[in-house]
Amino acid sequence: MAAYLQPASRDSLGEATDRLDNLIDTSSAADLERLGAELFSVLRLLDRQPRLRRHLGDASAPAAARTSLVDRLLMDKVGRLTLDVVSDLAAARWSQPGDLLEALEALARRATLGVAEKNSSLEEVEDQLFRIGRILNREPELSRLLSDRSTPDERRVELLRSLLEDKASPVTTALMKECVRAPRGLGLDVRAEELSELAAARRDRYVAHVRTPIRLTAEQEWRLTESLSRLYGRPISLQAELDEQLLGGLVVRVGGEVIDGSVASRLDAARRGLPS
Repeated sequence: MAAYLQPASRDSLGEATDRLDNLIDTSSAADLERLGAELFSVLRLLDRQPRLRRHLGDASAPAAARTSLVDRLLMDKVGRLTLDVVSDLAAARWSQPGDLLEALEALARRATLGVAEKNSSLEEVEDQLFRIGRILNREPELSRLLSDRSTPDERRVELLRSLLEDKASPVTTALMKECVRAPRGLGLDVRAEELSELAAARRDRYVAHVRTPIRLTAEQEWRLTESLSRLYGRPISLQAELDEQLLGGLVVRVGGEVIDGSVASRLDAARRGLPS
């Protein structure tokens, strides 16, 4: 989604995402569940109120005026965490007001998936969302019924609930309910698969992919895991693979970040520094 945003909006969403990830790491599952639900409710409000959306996403208006509007609108209606997140979004610079909706949805999804991170069910959620996407792709009539905006939202949500009852986790159900409430111009099968990919990306935050020229001992794996967990401020699982081309040292990838401490990389850097 963020790939379609203009540079100012991409930067604002990136900063908001980093702040939310820090919040996810330090918050309880209950707090994240409430945060996700409330962000989705704000999203629905702004989706129904284009004038309000324009005011909050207007980059020409002072940031203080926009955050003040958020306070008047949401004070005593949402929790402190939600109010802070929405205020930060309102204060940010957006290329166009509609990008604020994109950011709200991205953060609401992320916070909701944070619940699965806390209870170690991300892999299950990823698999369930993928399967739901495949089912909806094979059953276009079902997808049409769930997406038909001429039918009241709650009737469509109730249909979804009856289909998923005892078959999907609360996180999966919560995410799919929001897709049914607001398809936002995409097929539900596409939305479900997007969410599955996001869950996979979130799960990768907790996996360190390590390339090493020799097999690590159990003690070395434990020490590396402990060091990475302290560095990233969250539990990290290790996935190690042998790569004899490294000569020595390690290459570690956690999410999109790479720590290259290999001998091969240092030799390459030394060669580049030699005069031609």
